[in-house]
Amino acid sequence: MVPESEPRSAGSLPDPTLDVSIVVPYYNPGNRLRTTVEDMVRVLDASGMTFEIIAVSDGSTDGSPFTLEGFPESVVRRVSFAENVGKGHALRAGLAMGRGHYLGFIDADGDISPELLAPFVSIMQSEHPDIIIGSKRHPESSVHYPPLRRFYSWGYQHLIALLFRLHIKDTQVGIKLVDRRVIADVLPLLRESRFALDLELLVLADRLGYTHIVEAPVGIRERFGSTISPKAVWLLLVDTITLFIRYSVRHDYDAALAGQAGSGDAAPPAPG
Repeated sequence: MVPESEPRSAGSLPDPTLDVSIVVPYYNPGNRLRTTVEDMVRVLDASGMTFEIIAVSDGSTDGSPFTLEGFPESVVRRVSFAENVGKGHALRAGLAMGRGHYLGFIDADGDISPELLAPFVSIMQSEHPDIIIGSKRHPESSVHYPPLRRFYSWGYQHLIALLFRLHIKDTQVGIKLVDRRVIADVLPLLRESRFALDLELLVLADRLGYTHIVEAPVGIRERFGSTISPKAVWLLLVDTITLFIRYSVRHDYDAALAGQAGSGDAAPPAPG
């Protein structure tokens, strides 16, 4: 049985005792998981910062959770869910456990190099933004994707601009680093369990006034045989439209947003 840490409720975060917490959500990544986590430990250890990696299995059935055996629990905390619920669910559980002053996440599949964590932390320390996001559309990014995947990304970002009026060029790259204050305010409001949690986090953070967002360059090389299936594209689209309906049509978040803003600036009215 893989050792597990106990996920906390989304209503509170543990005391911040570390510099950085990085969540790695995964579902059947095979042996790539061990390589990714080893690289993360090496990069973060070289940074001189105190850190933890929270690896969350979203119902993996390929034995990948066992590949993390041997890491000290103080360095790599492991959580395993019995059923595959979705990446968003795994991220919410992992972030709720984070003890870092900065909390972030990175995909486990190896497309995004853990080497990017070091410059992300450096930007957070020097510029103190609310959120840092990786962006394929940054002029210094190096991205190797097939044309169809580029088309999906281009179309999706135009849809996001239309629906949510976010001044962000790319919301879905699987590496982000967030100031603890933002996570503390936004995490209790998050509902997404699948692919649109990145977007939900950014939309709600913007609504609460966390608008200092840095888009950083990334290097992404798609692995041989790695594809975005039509089903995954469709599910992301469904989740995005559902989020738009909850946020701008039904105004489901308004009461909670007003409560969160009650201790500070008032939240602006929802669009739509």
